[in-house]
Amino acid sequence: MNIIFLLAPFSILLALIGLAGFWWAVRNGQYDDPAGDASRILLDDAQDVPEPPL
Repeated sequence: MNIIFLLAPFSILLALIGLAGFWWAVRNGQYDDPAGDASRILLDDAQDVPEPPL
């Protein structure tokens, strides 16, 4: 039963660290690419296309 008094604050601390990391990423523009994914799917990269056998 005493382990709960150790694990509960530790899990809340880990959750707060994860939330702070997510908040930092959002504030620094890590998720700001509105046109990138939409246009990237339409592009063909030469390195992704296998060459035909000779």
